[in-house]
Amino acid sequence: MFEPRNPHYAEHTLAAFKRQNFSDLIGLQVDQISPGKVILSLPFDARLTQQHGFLHAGVTTTGMDNACGFAAFSLMPENWGVLTVEFKTTLMAPAAGERFTYVAEVIKPGRTLSYVEAKAYACQDEETKLIASMSATMMCISQRPDIKG
Repeated sequence: MFEPRNPHYAEHTLAAFKRQNFSDLIGLQVDQISPGKVILSLPFDARLTQQHGFLHAGVTTTGMDNACGFAAFSLMPENWGVLTVEFKTTLMAPAAGERFTYVAEVIKPGRTLSYVEAKAYACQDEETKLIASMSATMMCISQRPDIKG
């Protein structure tokens, strides 16, 4: 577990998440925020599927990218922001379920770059299945008027 540089990291992270209109549009929700770890979830919505009825890979990737970004953000000082530099996604199984969960944890925090990993799960009834993973690098940003902390 890492030590956050903002004593109000949870409230700060949640407020930043709530400013993200795209997450709201697709129904992404925050389930848990702890220093360096974020869990997001998404209820199934047929409007977010691809032609075979599975949750679209872009939505799965969005969930993991958001979880990674906010996991890194939870360790940042107040008024700092985070942007994704790069990520690699591996899709392991079709995204079929009634709910999806995205769990991200910071592996190596840094002053400039943080390395984060995420896993995506499809939940159906009482079963949970790993459907994707992500490794991501997040850039920590300060003193830019166009990036809100």
